[in-house]
Amino acid sequence: MVEHSILEMVSQRVYGLALGYEDINDHEYLRKDPVFGILAGRTELEEPLAGKSTLNRMELGTGTRDRYKKITFWKDGIDELMVKVFLESHQSVPAEITLDVDATDLPLHGKQEGRFFHGYYDSYCYLPLYIFCGEHILCARLREANRDASAGCLPEIQRIVAQIRTAWPEVKIILRGDSGFCRNELMSWCEGNGVDFLFGLARNQRLRKIIGQQMREATEQWNQTGKPARVFTEFEYGAKKTKKGGWDRKRRVVAKAEHIDGKENPRFVVTSLTDEEWKARALYEDLYCERGNMENRIKEQFSLFADRVSTETMRANQMRLYLSATVCILVSGLRRIGLKGTELAQAQVSTIRTKLLKIGAQIRVTVRKVWVSMASSYPWQSLYQQVYANLRC
Repeated sequence: MVEHSILEMVSQRVYGLALGYEDINDHEYLRKDPVFGILAGRTELEEPLAGKSTLNRMELGTGTRDRYKKITFWKDGIDELMVKVFLESHQSVPAEITLDVDATDLPLHGKQEGRFFHGYYDSYCYLPLYIFCGEHILCARLREANRDASAGCLPEIQRIVAQIRTAWPEVKIILRGDSGFCRNELMSWCEGNGVDFLFGLARNQRLRKIIGQQMREATEQWNQTGKPARVFTEFEYGAKKTKKGGWDRKRRVVAKAEHIDGKENPRFVVTSLTDEEWKARALYEDLYCERGNMENRIKEQFSLFADRVSTETMRANQMRLYLSATVCILVSGLRRIGLKGTELAQAQVSTIRTKLLKIGAQIRVTVRKVWVSMASSYPWQSLYQQVYANLRC
């Protein structure tokens, strides 16, 4: 006999995750919190928000005739929204953007749909695909773990690139990923559609033989100095085309012949970028190694509880992944606008949550106002005031 709007319920879950409340059970208490009610858009503060059972039905909804599962969501709409928010976050069209693609594991501890054992992670898990541009999340696709890391990434990249090019037809796009995404199909599509790429390349005996001279030079330098030694080189390389894979053409490969701690540490990347655009050392050290920030963004997803994929169906777990991605968009906007010029401009969500969001205050509700009285001993008052001023402007 109680009605709650979809916007209100989604707001509850998104703000709850942002504030560190990962479970739906937490909303049995949050639903009566007046400040949280204001966040969720409730005007009648004496009426509580949706409870755990109602929120659970929202997440499990399939849009079927089942009286308890009438709510559903459209993946295409949410996918389009994530890219749209990214486009709207820019005041001017950038000359160049880099899209980072990567996968991670979400451990499973039950009998969820699509549950498979992954040998690399040594556990039952999902293997979601993430695509970021800087700190902006563009794709969060839940996948089963019984597949290659690159499986299904091409349709997602095609969709994202098409939407970006519709808004920014002249922007230069670079696609970057580790060796798990170094696949001929993906590289060939990039070459045929004006998208540059930079992927890690798994080492093998043939590649090691090609850089034999450079490895000897690095070893000699290490013997002389006792410090890590790097020698860079590049060459044209083509993995033989077979039924199981391979490349349909030769491509530019940059190699780092490195000797550290008394052992060899060679690394390889393959790219469509030319030597005139990026010299070998700069390509690896400045452009490829920057991919590490993508891994930090993925780690941040765990602070936003993307790993809480404990519902029975993959569709419901995809919904939870979308909710975490929405919080990521919210925090990214807070960093970009509210935290600009402050000590927290590059802070992780857990730090922002501790210093700015989950702080003590006394709440009084009167007829016309909700009074929030904060402690005078709050240590980050000036920071809080600056963030408030940034958001007001």
